[in-house]
Amino acid sequence: MGKNRPSIEAILNKVKEAFAKEPELARLFETCYTNTLDTTVKQMEDGTTHVITGDIPAMWLRDSTAQLRPYLIPAAHDEQLAELIAGLVRRQFQFICIEPYANAFNEKPDGSCWEKDFPDQDPWVWEQKFEIDSLCYPLQLAYLLWKNTGCTSQFDENFKKGAYRILDVFYTEQNHEERSSYRFERPHSFHTDTLSRGGKGSLTRPDTGLIWSGFRPSDDSCVYGYLIPSNMFAWVVLGYLAEIARTVYADEELAKRAGAMRTQVREGIERYAVVRTEEFGDIYAYEVDGYGQCNLMDDANVPSLLSMSYLGYEPLRPEVAENTRRFLLSDANPYYFHGTKAAGIGSPHTPSNYIWHIAMAMEGLTEKDHGRRLEILRSLADCDGGTGMMHEGFHCDDPTRFTRKWFSWANAMYAELLLSCIGEEVKK
Repeated sequence: MGKNRPSIEAILNKVKEAFAKEPELARLFETCYTNTLDTTVKQMEDGTTHVITGDIPAMWLRDSTAQLRPYLIPAAHDEQLAELIAGLVRRQFQFICIEPYANAFNEKPDGSCWEKDFPDQDPWVWEQKFEIDSLCYPLQLAYLLWKNTGCTSQFDENFKKGAYRILDVFYTEQNHEERSSYRFERPHSFHTDTLSRGGKGSLTRPDTGLIWSGFRPSDDSCVYGYLIPSNMFAWVVLGYLAEIARTVYADEELAKRAGAMRTQVREGIERYAVVRTEEFGDIYAYEVDGYGQCNLMDDANVPSLLSMSYLGYEPLRPEVAENTRRFLLSDANPYYFHGTKAAGIGSPHTPSNYIWHIAMAMEGLTEKDHGRRLEILRSLADCDGGTGMMHEGFHCDDPTRFTRKWFSWANAMYAELLLSCIGEEVKK
Protein backbone atom coordinates (compact mmCIF):
# COMPACT_ATOMS: atom_id res chain seq x y z
CA MET A 1 0.00 0.00 0.00
CA GLY A 2 2.98 2.31 0.62
CA LYS A 3 5.95 2.76 -1.69
CA ASN A 4 4.37 0.89 -4.63
CA ARG A 5 1.74 3.59 -5.14
CA PRO A 6 2.74 5.98 -7.97
CA SER A 7 1.75 9.03 -5.91
CA ILE A 8 3.92 7.87 -2.98
CA GLU A 9 6.76 6.92 -5.31
CA ALA A 10 6.69 10.42 -6.79
CA ILE A 11 7.07 11.91 -3.30
CA LEU A 12 9.94 9.53 -2.49
CA ASN A 13 11.75 10.46 -5.70
CA LYS A 14 11.34 14.17 -5.01
CA VAL A 15 12.77 13.72 -1.54
CA LYS A 16 15.73 11.70 -2.81
CA GLU A 17 16.50 14.42 -5.32
CA ALA A 18 16.18 17.23 -2.77
CA PHE A 19 18.42 15.45 -0.27
CA ALA A 20 20.88 13.89 -2.70
CA LYS A 21 23.76 15.21 -0.56
CA GLU A 22 22.19 13.88 2.65
CA PRO A 23 20.83 10.47 1.60
CA GLU A 24 20.45 9.33 5.21
CA LEU A 25 17.64 11.86 5.66
CA ALA A 26 15.88 10.57 2.55
CA ARG A 27 16.28 6.94 3.67
CA LEU A 28 14.80 7.71 7.06
CA PHE A 29 11.94 9.56 5.38
CA GLU A 30 11.18 6.56 3.15
CA THR A 31 11.05 4.23 6.15
CA CYS A 32 8.89 6.55 8.23
CA TYR A 33 6.59 7.60 5.39
CA THR A 34 5.81 4.13 4.08
CA ASN A 35 5.66 2.40 7.45
CA THR A 36 2.29 3.86 8.43
CA LEU A 37 0.52 2.77 5.24
CA ASP A 38 2.21 -0.64 5.28
CA THR A 39 1.77 -1.55 8.96
CA THR A 40 -1.01 0.42 10.66
CA VAL A 41 -3.75 0.93 8.06
CA LYS A 42 -6.54 -1.54 7.35
CA GLN A 43 -9.39 -1.01 4.90
CA MET A 44 -12.59 -2.47 6.30
CA GLU A 45 -15.40 -4.21 4.45
CA ASP A 46 -17.80 -1.35 5.21
CA GLY A 47 -15.63 1.16 3.32
CA THR A 48 -14.07 2.69 6.40
CA THR A 49 -10.39 2.72 7.35
CA HIS A 50 -9.02 1.52 10.68
CA VAL A 51 -5.63 2.85 11.79
CA ILE A 52 -3.86 1.46 14.86
CA THR A 53 -1.40 3.66 16.70
CA GLY A 54 1.49 1.19 16.37
CA ASP A 55 2.49 -1.04 19.26
CA ILE A 56 -0.96 -0.70 20.88
CA PRO A 57 -3.71 -2.53 18.95
CA ALA A 58 -6.28 0.28 19.12
CA MET A 59 -7.20 3.34 17.09
CA TRP A 60 -6.91 6.74 18.75
CA LEU A 61 -9.01 9.47 17.15
CA ARG A 62 -6.05 11.85 17.61
CA ASP A 63 -3.20 9.60 16.51
CA SER A 64 -4.99 8.19 13.48
CA THR A 65 -5.56 11.71 12.12
CA ALA A 66 -1.94 12.73 12.66
CA GLN A 67 -0.70 9.47 11.15
CA LEU A 68 -2.50 10.03 7.84
CA ARG A 69 -2.11 13.81 7.62
CA PRO A 70 1.16 13.72 5.58
CA TYR A 71 -0.64 11.68 2.91
CA LEU A 72 -2.99 14.56 2.17
CA ILE A 73 -0.21 15.89 -0.09
CA PRO A 74 -0.08 12.97 -2.56
CA ALA A 75 -3.82 12.39 -2.11
CA ALA A 76 -4.40 15.59 -4.08
CA HIS A 77 -3.37 13.54 -7.16
CA ASP A 78 -4.47 10.09 -6.00
CA GLU A 79 -8.22 9.51 -5.74
CA GLN A 80 -7.83 6.10 -4.10
CA LEU A 81 -5.57 7.52 -1.42
CA ALA A 82 -8.02 10.36 -0.81
CA GLU A 83 -10.79 7.81 -0.41
CA LEU A 84 -8.64 5.82 2.03
CA ILE A 85 -8.38 8.94 4.19
CA ALA A 86 -12.10 9.65 3.78
CA GLY A 87 -12.68 6.12 5.07
CA LEU A 88 -10.82 7.03 8.23
CA VAL A 89 -13.02 10.10 8.74
CA ARG A 90 -16.14 8.00 8.28
CA ARG A 91 -14.90 5.48 10.86
CA GLN A 92 -13.96 8.24 13.30
CA PHE A 93 -17.45 9.68 13.13
CA GLN A 94 -19.02 6.25 13.51
CA PHE A 95 -17.07 5.97 16.75
CA ILE A 96 -17.97 9.49 17.89
CA CYS A 97 -21.65 8.60 17.45
CA ILE A 98 -21.09 5.49 19.59
CA GLU A 99 -19.28 7.27 22.45
CA PRO A 100 -18.15 10.90 22.11
CA TYR A 101 -16.31 10.82 25.45
CA ALA A 102 -13.93 8.04 24.35
CA ASN A 103 -10.43 8.59 23.02
CA ALA A 104 -9.60 5.17 21.52
CA PHE A 105 -11.54 2.35 19.86
CA ASN A 106 -11.23 -1.27 18.79
CA GLU A 107 -11.18 -2.76 15.32
CA LYS A 108 -14.25 -4.80 16.25
CA PRO A 109 -16.69 -4.75 19.18
CA ASP A 110 -14.94 -7.46 21.17
CA GLY A 111 -14.62 -5.61 24.47
CA SER A 112 -10.84 -5.23 24.29
CA CYS A 113 -9.67 -2.35 26.46
CA TRP A 114 -6.74 -0.83 28.29
CA GLU A 115 -8.83 -1.25 31.43
CA LYS A 116 -12.57 -1.60 31.91
CA ASP A 117 -13.30 1.71 33.60
CA PHE A 118 -17.10 1.62 33.27
CA PRO A 119 -19.36 -1.36 34.01
CA ASP A 120 -21.39 -0.57 30.88
CA GLN A 121 -18.40 0.31 28.69
CA ASP A 122 -19.27 -0.15 25.01
CA PRO A 123 -17.43 -3.13 23.45
CA TRP A 124 -16.09 -0.82 20.72
CA VAL A 125 -14.34 1.39 23.29
CA TRP A 126 -10.67 0.75 24.11
CA GLU A 127 -10.48 3.70 26.52
CA GLN A 128 -12.94 6.38 27.61
CA LYS A 129 -10.80 9.30 28.70
CA PHE A 130 -12.42 12.56 27.65
CA GLU A 131 -9.96 14.73 25.74
CA ILE A 132 -11.11 17.74 23.73
CA ASP A 133 -8.62 17.01 20.97
CA SER A 134 -10.18 13.60 20.32
CA LEU A 135 -13.19 15.45 18.92
CA CYS A 136 -11.13 18.17 17.21
CA TYR A 137 -8.87 15.95 15.15
CA PRO A 138 -11.62 14.21 13.11
CA LEU A 139 -13.12 17.60 12.25
CA GLN A 140 -9.68 18.81 11.21
CA LEU A 141 -9.02 15.79 8.99
CA ALA A 142 -12.42 16.02 7.30
CA TYR A 143 -11.86 19.69 6.51
CA LEU A 144 -8.23 19.36 5.36
CA LEU A 145 -9.12 16.41 3.14
CA TRP A 146 -11.77 18.55 1.49
CA LYS A 147 -9.45 21.52 1.01
CA ASN A 148 -6.44 19.54 -0.18
CA THR A 149 -8.14 17.04 -2.50
CA GLY A 150 -11.71 18.19 -3.14
CA CYS A 151 -12.99 14.92 -1.67
CA THR A 152 -16.43 15.20 -0.01
CA SER A 153 -17.43 11.55 0.52
CA GLN A 154 -16.57 11.96 4.21
CA PHE A 155 -19.47 14.37 4.62
CA ASP A 156 -22.26 11.84 5.04
CA GLU A 157 -25.20 11.90 7.44
CA ASN A 158 -23.08 10.25 10.12
CA PHE A 159 -20.65 13.16 9.94
CA LYS A 160 -23.48 15.63 10.47
CA LYS A 161 -24.90 13.61 13.34
CA GLY A 162 -21.43 13.39 14.90
CA ALA A 163 -20.87 17.12 14.47
CA TYR A 164 -24.02 17.87 16.44
CA ARG A 165 -22.89 15.45 19.14
CA ILE A 166 -19.52 17.20 19.33
CA LEU A 167 -21.24 20.56 19.83
CA ASP A 168 -23.49 19.04 22.49
CA VAL A 169 -20.49 17.66 24.37
CA PHE A 170 -18.56 20.92 24.09
CA TYR A 171 -21.60 22.85 25.35
CA THR A 172 -21.99 20.48 28.29
CA GLU A 173 -18.32 20.72 29.19
CA GLN A 174 -18.31 24.52 29.09
CA ASN A 175 -20.02 24.08 32.46
CA HIS A 176 -18.58 20.81 33.67
CA GLU A 177 -19.51 21.50 37.29
CA GLU A 178 -23.23 21.81 36.71
CA ARG A 179 -24.06 20.11 33.41
CA SER A 180 -21.75 17.14 33.03
CA SER A 181 -22.31 13.60 34.28
CA TYR A 182 -18.90 12.44 33.01
CA ARG A 183 -16.73 10.88 35.71
CA PHE A 184 -13.52 8.91 35.39
CA GLU A 185 -11.87 6.93 38.16
CA ARG A 186 -9.21 4.26 37.76
CA PRO A 187 -8.49 2.89 41.24
CA HIS A 188 -5.08 1.49 42.19
CA SER A 189 -3.37 3.22 39.28
CA PHE A 190 -1.05 6.18 38.74
CA HIS A 191 -2.49 9.53 39.80
CA THR A 192 -2.20 10.69 36.17
CA ASP A 193 -4.63 7.94 35.12
CA THR A 194 -7.58 9.07 37.20
CA LEU A 195 -9.52 12.21 38.13
CA SER A 196 -9.94 13.69 41.60
CA ARG A 197 -13.18 14.49 43.45
CA GLY A 198 -14.79 11.17 42.74
CA GLY A 199 -13.84 11.29 39.08
CA LYS A 200 -15.08 14.82 38.46
CA GLY A 201 -11.64 16.45 38.30
CA SER A 202 -10.38 19.64 39.90
CA LEU A 203 -12.82 22.51 40.39
CA THR A 204 -13.28 24.86 37.42
CA ARG A 205 -15.14 28.13 37.03
CA PRO A 206 -18.29 27.54 34.96
CA ASP A 207 -18.73 30.89 33.16
CA THR A 208 -15.48 31.23 31.20
CA GLY A 209 -16.55 30.08 27.73
CA LEU A 210 -13.74 27.52 27.84
CA ILE A 211 -14.30 23.79 27.33
CA TRP A 212 -13.31 21.42 30.15
CA SER A 213 -11.06 18.44 29.42
CA GLY A 214 -10.43 15.54 31.76
CA PHE A 215 -7.23 14.48 30.09
CA ARG A 216 -4.39 15.85 27.99
CA PRO A 217 -3.44 14.51 24.54
CA SER A 218 -0.81 12.44 26.39
CA ASP A 219 -3.78 10.63 28.02
CA ASP A 220 -2.57 12.00 31.39
CA SER A 221 -5.10 13.77 33.59
CA CYS A 222 -5.24 17.55 33.60
CA VAL A 223 -4.11 19.40 36.72
CA TYR A 224 -6.57 22.23 35.94
CA GLY A 225 -9.56 21.44 33.75
CA TYR A 226 -9.22 24.11 31.09
CA LEU A 227 -6.48 22.80 28.80
CA ILE A 228 -5.56 25.83 26.72
CA PRO A 229 -3.88 24.22 23.66
CA SER A 230 -6.94 22.00 23.22
CA ASN A 231 -9.24 25.01 23.49
CA MET A 232 -7.11 26.75 20.86
CA PHE A 233 -7.58 23.70 18.65
CA ALA A 234 -11.33 23.75 19.32
CA TRP A 235 -11.46 27.41 18.21
CA VAL A 236 -9.82 26.43 14.91
CA VAL A 237 -12.02 23.43 14.12
CA LEU A 238 -15.23 25.20 15.13
CA GLY A 239 -14.42 27.60 12.31
CA TYR A 240 -13.95 24.62 10.00
CA LEU A 241 -17.27 23.18 11.10
CA ALA A 242 -19.13 26.43 10.49
CA GLU A 243 -17.79 26.51 6.92
CA ILE A 244 -18.65 22.85 6.33
CA ALA A 245 -22.14 23.39 7.73
CA ARG A 246 -22.86 26.28 5.38
CA THR A 247 -21.09 25.08 2.23
CA VAL A 248 -21.68 21.32 2.31
CA TYR A 249 -24.91 20.88 4.27
CA ALA A 250 -26.56 24.33 3.96
CA ASP A 251 -27.30 23.94 7.66
CA GLU A 252 -27.42 27.42 9.15
CA GLU A 253 -28.32 26.14 12.63
CA LEU A 254 -25.15 24.03 12.80
CA ALA A 255 -23.07 26.90 11.43
CA LYS A 256 -24.43 29.41 13.94
CA ARG A 257 -23.94 27.09 16.88
CA ALA A 258 -20.35 26.42 15.87
CA GLY A 259 -19.66 30.09 15.25
CA ALA A 260 -21.13 31.27 18.54
CA MET A 261 -19.19 28.70 20.53
CA ARG A 262 -16.02 29.63 18.65
CA THR A 263 -16.41 33.23 19.81
CA GLN A 264 -16.93 32.13 23.41
CA VAL A 265 -13.87 29.87 23.38
CA ARG A 266 -11.55 32.54 22.02
CA GLU A 267 -12.80 35.12 24.49
CA GLY A 268 -12.15 32.63 27.27
CA ILE A 269 -8.62 31.88 26.09
CA GLU A 270 -7.64 35.52 25.79
CA ARG A 271 -9.23 36.48 29.11
CA TYR A 272 -8.29 33.58 31.38
CA ALA A 273 -5.18 31.97 29.85
CA VAL A 274 -2.83 34.96 29.53
CA VAL A 275 -0.45 35.13 32.50
CA ARG A 276 2.06 37.86 33.33
CA THR A 277 5.62 36.65 34.00
CA GLU A 278 8.63 38.69 35.04
CA GLU A 279 11.07 37.07 32.62
CA PHE A 280 8.96 36.56 29.48
CA GLY A 281 6.12 39.06 29.78
CA ASP A 282 2.56 37.91 29.02
CA ILE A 283 2.40 34.23 28.02
CA TYR A 284 -0.29 31.60 27.57
CA ALA A 285 -0.69 29.09 30.38
CA TYR A 286 -0.94 25.40 29.57
CA GLU A 287 -3.88 24.87 31.93
CA VAL A 288 -6.09 27.17 34.02
CA ASP A 289 -9.09 26.75 36.31
CA GLY A 290 -10.74 30.13 35.65
CA TYR A 291 -10.24 31.19 39.26
CA GLY A 292 -6.62 32.31 38.86
CA GLN A 293 -4.67 29.09 39.22
CA CYS A 294 -2.55 28.09 36.26
CA ASN A 295 0.02 25.59 35.05
CA LEU A 296 2.98 27.10 33.18
CA MET A 297 4.52 24.36 31.05
CA ASP A 298 4.11 22.53 27.78
CA ASP A 299 3.77 18.88 26.84
CA ALA A 300 5.21 17.24 23.74
CA ASN A 301 1.84 15.85 22.66
CA VAL A 302 -0.19 17.85 20.15
CA PRO A 303 -2.18 20.03 20.67
CA SER A 304 0.50 21.85 22.61
CA LEU A 305 1.24 25.50 23.11
CA LEU A 306 4.21 25.05 20.78
CA SER A 307 1.81 23.90 18.05
CA MET A 308 -0.63 26.83 18.14
CA SER A 309 0.48 28.32 14.79
CA TYR A 310 0.65 24.84 13.21
CA LEU A 311 -2.95 24.20 14.25
CA GLY A 312 -4.03 27.64 13.05
CA TYR A 313 -4.81 29.52 16.25
CA GLU A 314 -4.68 33.29 15.84
CA PRO A 315 -3.72 35.10 19.06
CA LEU A 316 -5.41 38.39 19.83
CA ARG A 317 -1.93 39.77 20.57
CA PRO A 318 0.84 38.11 18.51
CA GLU A 319 3.48 39.10 21.05
CA VAL A 320 1.86 36.81 23.62
CA ALA A 321 2.44 33.85 21.29
CA GLU A 322 6.02 34.96 20.67
CA ASN A 323 6.68 35.30 24.39
CA THR A 324 5.12 31.91 24.98
CA ARG A 325 7.41 30.26 22.44
CA ARG A 326 10.49 31.76 24.11
CA PHE A 327 9.27 30.41 27.43
CA LEU A 328 8.52 26.95 26.05
CA LEU A 329 11.97 26.53 24.50
CA SER A 330 13.80 27.51 27.68
CA ASP A 331 14.69 25.98 31.02
CA ALA A 332 11.73 27.86 32.52
CA ASN A 333 9.50 25.19 30.95
CA PRO A 334 9.84 22.28 33.40
CA TYR A 335 9.60 19.78 30.53
CA TYR A 336 12.25 21.32 28.30
CA PHE A 337 15.36 19.15 28.40
CA HIS A 338 18.77 19.55 26.82
CA GLY A 339 21.65 17.11 26.80
CA THR A 340 24.69 16.12 24.80
CA LYS A 341 22.65 14.70 21.90
CA ALA A 342 19.57 16.91 21.63
CA ALA A 343 17.36 19.57 23.17
CA GLY A 344 13.60 19.74 23.13
CA ILE A 345 10.33 19.29 24.97
CA GLY A 346 9.37 16.10 26.75
CA SER A 347 6.38 15.12 28.84
CA PRO A 348 5.39 14.08 32.36
CA HIS A 349 4.09 11.00 30.55
CA THR A 350 7.68 9.77 30.13
CA PRO A 351 10.79 9.90 32.36
CA SER A 352 12.71 13.08 33.10
CA ASN A 353 15.27 14.09 30.44
CA TYR A 354 13.35 12.23 27.72
CA ILE A 355 12.70 14.42 24.67
CA TRP A 356 9.92 13.56 22.24
CA HIS A 357 10.47 13.31 18.50
CA ILE A 358 6.98 14.78 18.04
CA ALA A 359 7.96 17.93 19.91
CA MET A 360 11.22 18.31 17.99
CA ALA A 361 9.34 17.98 14.70
CA MET A 362 6.76 20.50 15.90
CA GLU A 363 9.51 22.94 16.81
CA GLY A 364 10.74 22.61 13.22
CA LEU A 365 7.28 22.96 11.70
CA THR A 366 6.68 26.19 13.62
CA GLU A 367 10.18 27.61 13.03
CA LYS A 368 10.44 30.46 10.52
CA ASP A 369 14.17 30.13 9.81
CA HIS A 370 14.80 27.49 7.13
CA GLY A 371 18.33 26.79 8.31
CA ARG A 372 17.13 26.07 11.82
CA ARG A 373 14.42 23.78 10.45
CA LEU A 374 17.08 21.74 8.68
CA GLU A 375 19.14 21.58 11.88
CA ILE A 376 16.16 20.10 13.71
CA LEU A 377 15.55 17.63 10.89
CA ARG A 378 19.15 16.43 11.10
CA SER A 379 18.95 16.20 14.87
CA LEU A 380 15.86 14.00 14.57
CA ALA A 381 17.73 11.68 12.22
CA ASP A 382 20.69 11.53 14.59
CA CYS A 383 18.39 10.53 17.46
CA ASP A 384 16.63 7.50 15.98
CA GLY A 385 18.55 5.19 18.32
CA GLY A 386 19.91 3.27 15.34
CA THR A 387 16.46 1.88 14.48
CA GLY A 388 15.67 3.88 11.35
CA MET A 389 12.41 5.01 12.97
CA MET A 390 11.12 7.70 15.29
CA HIS A 391 9.98 6.95 18.83
CA GLU A 392 7.96 8.44 21.65
CA GLY A 393 10.65 9.77 24.01
CA PHE A 394 14.43 9.31 24.12
CA HIS A 395 17.10 10.28 26.62
CA CYS A 396 18.71 13.57 25.72
CA ASP A 397 22.20 12.09 26.30
CA ASP A 398 21.57 8.66 24.79
CA PRO A 399 19.01 8.14 21.97
CA THR A 400 19.35 4.35 22.27
CA ARG A 401 17.33 4.69 25.48
CA PHE A 402 13.82 5.29 24.17
CA THR A 403 10.16 4.50 24.72
CA ARG A 404 7.88 2.87 22.11
CA LYS A 405 9.82 1.28 19.27
CA TRP A 406 6.78 1.40 16.96
CA PHE A 407 5.01 4.76 17.26
CA SER A 408 3.47 5.77 13.97
CA TRP A 409 2.55 9.33 14.98
CA ALA A 410 6.21 10.20 15.55
CA ASN A 411 7.13 8.76 12.14
CA ALA A 412 4.47 10.91 10.52
CA MET A 413 5.77 14.07 12.21
CA TYR A 414 9.31 13.50 10.92
CA ALA A 415 7.90 12.95 7.44
CA GLU A 416 5.77 16.09 7.61
CA LEU A 417 8.71 18.24 8.71
CA LEU A 418 10.94 16.95 5.92
CA LEU A 419 8.22 17.53 3.33
CA SER A 420 7.76 21.04 4.68
CA CYS A 421 11.49 21.68 4.24
CA ILE A 422 11.14 21.07 0.49
CA GLY A 423 7.98 23.14 0.13
CA GLU A 424 5.46 20.27 0.26
CA GLU A 425 2.90 21.27 2.86
CA VAL A 426 -0.66 20.43 3.78
CA LYS A 427 -2.97 23.29 2.77
CA LYS A 428 -4.86 24.72 5.76
